[in-house]
Amino acid sequence: MPPLFNKLHHVCIVVNDLDKAVAYYEELGVGPWFDYPKSGTYVEFEVPNKAASDAMRYKCVNLENVQIQLCAPGPLDSPQRRFLEQNGEGVYHLGFEVPDRDEAEATGRSLGLGVIARGKRTDNSGFCYFDTRRGAGVVLEIRKTAS
Repeated sequence: MPPLFNKLHHVCIVVNDLDKAVAYYEELGVGPWFDYPKSGTYVEFEVPNKAASDAMRYKCVNLENVQIQLCAPGPLDSPQRRFLEQNGEGVYHLGFEVPDRDEAEATGRSLGLGVIARGKRTDNSGFCYFDTRRGAGVVLEIRKTAS
């Protein structure tokens, strides 16, 4: 397996006001923005607060070399909401594309990385957020994009 954190897919920035943040980036010429496609059925879905996860709003933009995701966590308790309250707006996580979601999660666990949240769809796409804040200063996510 290649290194877990080798192919950067996106940078996720937690913000208070999603529309205001998008408007600012657009003033800088960054766009077009689109809603994060929360689609597909998860056969495994483990998050700290499902209602908070469902209520989060995301906007994304694909740049030439990486995607930027803006996340508005909403008022319910979640890791993203706690980050925003404790640190203010900023980079919450880095998302890395992997060829095999299950293998990457197992590798991360074997390295002693705690899991904050994870999900797997029927086509084996999905995600796993590792609790790497203490060592990396940011949450590191692995993801397998749907085909």
